Amino acid sequence: MNVPPVQVAESRTLQLDDQVAHLLRRAHQRASSIYLGLLSEHQLTPTQFFAMARLHEMGQISQNRLGRLAAMDPATIQGVIQRLAERGYIQRLQDSTDRRRMVLRLTSHGRTLIEPLIAEAERVNGSVLEPLEDQERELFVSLLRRLV
Repeated sequence: MNVPPVQVAESRTLQLDDQVAHLLRRAHQRASSIYLGLLSEHQLTPTQFFAMARLHEMGQISQNRLGRLAAMDPATIQGVIQRLAERGYIQRLQDSTDRRRMVLRLTSHGRTLIEPLIAEAERVNGSVLEPLEDQERELFVSLLRRLV
């Protein structure tokens, strides 16, 4: 019995190191690792830190708005808020203008924690971008803003 030869389709090899999604994931891993160096002693994740920093910036806002400003989906921001509230860093309050709505704000404990971390975040951000020259840093951040 003659078996016909198997036809192998010409395939292209995926060059992983040229794939934007792969490179962004690796850059994210690097940045997260550097931020964890700052945050781990406080048992904060980068996601929790950025939510607290945004809340510090905004003062008192709704959970929905905080989620949008911190670029988190509703399920993620809900979990982040719950964990931060359990640790006494944020509190939920009834909105004074709409009693049906709840707003969030940092507690004094949360402010005491986040203020020095925000100041230190600039140094950490510099560490993330350290491999780049000053002009490259500005361009890189500008291009990332356009992507998101």
